[in-house]
Amino acid sequence: MFSVAEPSAGGAAVRAARRRAGVTLRQLAADLGVSIGTMSAIENDKVGLTVERLQQIAHCLGVPAGRLLEPQDRADADPAVPAPETGPGEWRTFAGLDLDPVLASAVEVLNETGYHGATMRVIATGADISVPGVYHHYPSKQHILVALLDLALRDLEWRVVAAGREVDDPVDRFALMVEALTLFHAERAELASLVLSEIRSVEEPNRGRLVAVQRRVRDALEEAASRAVRMGRFAVQDVRTTTRAITTMCLALPYWLPESAEADELGSAQLARRYSGLALDMMRLVPHRETSDFQLS
Repeated sequence: MFSVAEPSAGGAAVRAARRRAGVTLRQLAADLGVSIGTMSAIENDKVGLTVERLQQIAHCLGVPAGRLLEPQDRADADPAVPAPETGPGEWRTFAGLDLDPVLASAVEVLNETGYHGATMRVIATGADISVPGVYHHYPSKQHILVALLDLALRDLEWRVVAAGREVDDPVDRFALMVEALTLFHAERAELASLVLSEIRSVEEPNRGRLVAVQRRVRDALEEAASRAVRMGRFAVQDVRTTTRAITTMCLALPYWLPESAEADELGSAQLARRYSGLALDMMRLVPHRETSDFQLS
């Protein structure tokens, strides 16, 4: 018994169907029981599609198998992704990231294999360019990692800062900053996961610069909380430890969120508000006296 290979022209259609379904290359590879390199080769028409494999992919993506054999315009299969919003007050908006093909491939490969397990060849295959083509844009794997973490941490920092600037009340400021931190780790889970797991792989001086961004975010949260304590709004005894516990709670989101049906039902926005409420509880929020007096009158 053998499978007949279809002409290798369905890769673009597979990629388009996968993206429409909101499935990452890594997730589809796992569902099919193949490596991310093999899945990338399928999408880039480096290997032929057997009838059996075609049917398996269609089943995983919930589309008719015939659709995966339809000719695809390259631009339609790999649409341009708009840049993220960067204006004040837009920190809750998460547009797609404008990643070039190398970085887009690297996000999936690095999450799949880790920095030390990733190779430029596999990244190049996912980007559908040659290995020399990757080196033309990025002299080393280290440059790719730094570019991704730079992008992630810049995106995180402006959102947390913008959230904090929306209000003057220290309690509200702290709550919104936690909400922004949570939203980032939910909406940018793959990038956030790389920051947490791979920043140790970054070499100096870049590592120190990236860690400084993380420290600024943590310090901004700690300053808002400390101000609330000074104003008698938080009753927590150890602001620093509690702030770090809250930060760690948000950082862990990418590890359990993709597997949580409950989180899918809640949505990122509601989940972020719940995390914000948990953070206020951890800070031992003291009811505002003026609000209580107003309610009694």
